[in-house]
Amino acid sequence: MKVVEGINGAINDLIWLKIGIFLLIGTGVFLTAATGFFQLTHIGHWFKETIGGLFNKKSHTASGGSVSQFQALCTTLAATIGVGNIAGVADAIVIGGPGAVFWMWVAAFFGMMTGYSENLLGVYFREKNSDGEWSGGAMYYLKYGLGSIGCRSKALSSLFKKIGEILAVLFALFCVLASLGIGNMGQVDKIVANIEQAIDFPTLSSHIIYSSGGQKVTLYSLAIGLTIMLAAGLIILGGLKRIASFAEKIVPVMVILFVLGSLFIILANCGKIGDAFATIFVTAFKPSAIFGGGCGFTISRVITSGFKRGVFSNEAGLGSSTIINSSANVKEPVKQGMWSIFQVFTDTIIVCTMTALIILTSGVYDLNSGAITEKGATGSTLVAAAFNRVLSFGDFDFGGVFVAAAILLFAFTTLIGWSHYGAKAFEYIFGAKYTFVYKIVFVATIVLGAVMTSSIAWDISDTFNGLMMIPNLIGVVLLWKTVVRVTRNYIDRRLGNRDISPLLSHHEDIQNQLEAELYLEN
Repeated sequence: MKVVEGINGAINDLIWLKIGIFLLIGTGVFLTAATGFFQLTHIGHWFKETIGGLFNKKSHTASGGSVSQFQALCTTLAATIGVGNIAGVADAIVIGGPGAVFWMWVAAFFGMMTGYSENLLGVYFREKNSDGEWSGGAMYYLKYGLGSIGCRSKALSSLFKKIGEILAVLFALFCVLASLGIGNMGQVDKIVANIEQAIDFPTLSSHIIYSSGGQKVTLYSLAIGLTIMLAAGLIILGGLKRIASFAEKIVPVMVILFVLGSLFIILANCGKIGDAFATIFVTAFKPSAIFGGGCGFTISRVITSGFKRGVFSNEAGLGSSTIINSSANVKEPVKQGMWSIFQVFTDTIIVCTMTALIILTSGVYDLNSGAITEKGATGSTLVAAAFNRVLSFGDFDFGGVFVAAAILLFAFTTLIGWSHYGAKAFEYIFGAKYTFVYKIVFVATIVLGAVMTSSIAWDISDTFNGLMMIPNLIGVVLLWKTVVRVTRNYIDRRLGNRDISPLLSHHEDIQNQLEAELYLEN
């Protein structure tokens, strides 16, 4: 196990500390420049097409093998708004100080175009599977997109095609493995830990099943794990439609409740809001803040404390969100790309900023000395302490219960969202008719997350997450001309009123079908 830990640690450090942040931010900067700062120059348009589209019947309409645009957004948010939005932000501030928040915003700004580009490509290169469902994602634009590069030279075209096919399989494989780790067991581990800390049942917690490495696994842990398994199984085994329906109902409520709870704490400490923002900007250019910001933006769903156990908060660049966004009932690839911009905005600019302000205005972090005033508090416990400063009634700390409930919802919806990512990746490798095997394994694995004590499983899962990123970003960067071409085509038609044919799909038959449907709609 020590040898495995050593090898995995070296790979993990290489991917996330030495390559990951620079590759992700670099890709975002490049795509932002290539598209003419689309997220900024067309901010009014993408807000209108996303938030404004929520009141449009089309965004809530699903047909055939698709889900609605709103369901796709909610399922994506279900997978990305995880415990990292609570614990990850806290860890970023602990590591780099308040200035880390500024660098999270910067990373999110450029991450908007990374997410936009990969989801545009996901829709543009998607296809229908044997069940009539849309299948898309990084696997498909790696296979078909890279295969179309250098088409004027047969030798070059053949080379890119082989590289694309290999990278597509690698991405799918890493996605399946990551979904069972961080997308499943890691989330369950956090749910169990926070429930046991917030609400104790001595009858169950006093019965120790076994202990390892100083950690005890109780009958209470197993009971929670089995409950989560049954609840998740009912949703996951029902397929994409049931997952999307669940996300559509739960995610908006989840986000709104957390935002309202956060606003209550922030307003209760409103006198410190100005100082909090001032401290963020003043300390933003300290070396420790830059390092912490990278960690905060990276830590999406903290499984245990530490940078190595995180991925990007909004998953922009990871390629995972493209899988569900490609299933949306949308004809214009650019439209789904704009939903991805909104998803990054919601996840990082809104939710993560709320968490940061809770910490910085509540007094658990001393803005003058930069010290944590709650001894031993990190991650979710620091946020819980901030809530308890306002929501404690005698011996009852309601803040801790609220944070535990938030983590339960955030982690559970992340688990549900990742089940679909893994299923579609499994489908790409083995075919649609065998995805039920993956779903059964995924549901059964949930119990392991409740009773497992070894941290090596989480470290390896983080590595798989990082390994997913590399082939995905290779594809996105090499296909940047397609992103620009499709974007310009959309802008010229929709905003410039030019009478030109739309670019809707790489596949000629799908292009013709969607173009005809779009013509009838207009």
